[in-house]
Amino acid sequence: MNILEIRHCRKRFDQNEVLKDISLTVEQGKVVSIIGPSGSGKSTLLRCATLLEKMDGGELIYIGKKAVWEENGRMVSASASDMKDIRGCFGLVFQNFNLFPHYSVMKNITEAPILIQKRERDEVFETAKTLLRKMGLEDRGDAYPYQLSGGQQQRVSIARALALRPKMLFFDEPTSALDPELTGEILKVIRDLAMEHMTMVIVTHEMAFARDVSDHVIFMDEGVIVEEGAPNEIINHPTQQRTIQFLSRFN
Repeated sequence: MNILEIRHCRKRFDQNEVLKDISLTVEQGKVVSIIGPSGSGKSTLLRCATLLEKMDGGELIYIGKKAVWEENGRMVSASASDMKDIRGCFGLVFQNFNLFPHYSVMKNITEAPILIQKRERDEVFETAKTLLRKMGLEDRGDAYPYQLSGGQQQRVSIARALALRPKMLFFDEPTSALDPELTGEILKVIRDLAMEHMTMVIVTHEMAFARDVSDHVIFMDEGVIVEEGAPNEIINHPTQQRTIQFLSRFN
């Protein structure tokens, strides 16, 4: 089953066309990594997919339900109730953690499931405790973000996304704000989620990680998908000159 379909997505900022006719599909349980140079449109694509940016053209579909689409030259959005269901399909982990600094770790994780999803407080707290254990942070529930390392803050933000019980997770360069030692912590968490068949789309500069964890790798440059396919093919045996040139810096 396809969790996500993006068809002919276009996005511009003023005269700058950032995304030019991007189409991709993400199947349930699969991991898709998006690689490419800075400014290639990777993060903008993620922001369009998670409805943080408005697409200028194309279609966005979650589990067969249209979120936005083009009609008579303009973009149309799903109804409020459909949009609520659609937003519940995914979680997003940012590169800069985006935790609420004045909330404890526990409150950062439990606030949205209780307030937005209207779930039972006791059930949400049990879920949060389980997630903190999974992240190796069971003793940090009362801590505040400033008391945590960058790697710990990022693990809290992953737990916060998972607490909403999404069908898929988006990661926007989840290790770019971390030093190499802490990067390993986060990559291990994502690797474990992949082994549990969590559906994920990951924008990353970690090439070895993308090769080892992904089911599908997409190489983007200048707002287009230059090349895509199995990780081993794209990262070890690319065919397009631009992909070869980009990857030569990592080998």
